[in-house]
This record gives sequence, C-alpha cells and structure tokens, in this order.
Amino acid sequence: MTSSPITRRRKRWILPVALAGAAALIGTVGFLSGGVNALFTDSDPVGANSFTTGTLNLTASPASSAINYVNMVPGDTATQPLSVANGGSTPLRYAVRSTTTEDVLGAQLDLTVKSGVASCTTTAGFNATGTVIYGPGDLGSVATANLVGSAAAGANPGDRTLAAGAGETLCFHVELPVGSSNSFQGLSTTATFQFISEQTANNP
Repeated sequence: MTSSPITRRRKRWILPVALAGAAALIGTVGFLSGGVNALFTDSDPVGANSFTTGTLNLTASPASSAINYVNMVPGDTATQPLSVANGGSTPLRYAVRSTTTEDVLGAQLDLTVKSGVASCTTTAGFNATGTVIYGPGDLGSVATANLVGSAAAGANPGDRTLAAGAGETLCFHVELPVGSSNSFQGLSTTATFQFISEQTANNP
C-alpha cells in the first residue's frame, strides 16, 4: 500500500521532461528553417536559343531532254553535258539511275558517263578528258537501272558528294553500236535519269 504515492510522484516528474524535449526540438527545427531561408540566391537567364534546320536541294539541268538523237543508225553517237548542283545549305551525296520506256533499244544503246570532261559536245571531246563513272553499259531499263552509286541509304560505292553550294558537270555519251542488226530498226525509247540525294552528316 505504500508504493502508490511513489508511482504518482514519478509520473509527475516524467511529463514535464517530455514536454521540455519537444519544445527544444521545435526550437531547433525553427532555427534550421530560418537559416535556410537566409541564404542568398540569384538566377541569370540565357535566352534567344534558336535552332534552324538545313536544306537539301539537288538540282539537275537541263531538267528534261538532256540528250536526244533522232534517226540513229549503227555507229551514231550523242554527247551532252548535264549539270548537277547542291543549292541547299548542307553537304549531300547523290546517285543516278535510269528508267526507260522499253528494254530492247534501252539495252542495246550504250551509255557512258564521265566527270571532269573539258569539252562535252563531241565524241572527240568526250574521249579526250575526264573520268568514267559509269559504263559503257545499258541506257537503262523498265525496272530502273543504277548508273552512278546507289539510292540505298548511307554511303555506297560510286556515290557522288557535293558540298553546300557546290556543283559539277557530268558528260553523257550514248552510242548505237556499229554492229547493231536490222532488228533494231524503227525502235524508240525514252530514258528518265533520276538523281537521288541524301545528307552526308550523321549518315555514314
């Protein structure tokens, strides 16, 4: 029976200690919070961050009827230049392919393409200078034939490259072989030369 008063006295002492600890904790948190808010800060904006995309613009001229010959006979040739230019703002690579309206005369006519020809108007001028980049080979085919490089994405053997603003002249030379037989009389074909280009940057 004498233990009850002792227990009550212990409870009275414990409660004030707990409250004092809570008050000290709150004070500490308040001090720390006040310290963070007192830090100096600053910001400095950097604006006008603009971005523009480049342009890819391959042009070939003349745009049509670059090379023609009417009433060809075995041994006849036709030689004409075709200019290619990069009018865009980014370097490019290009390939050339040919689609003909039929495959008989298209396969019989021999096409040779050169770069760097000094005088691309006659057979003599064509033969005198330049580097062969196609042929002699078929003028083209209905299914489309690759002449220079490849239209497949990425760098391929034979692809031509042009820096932004640069250009070059290709010399096209077509011949009906002197040994062509009578079976090629009265035929006609039309070839469409397709120039396919793509960017070289980030495109190995």
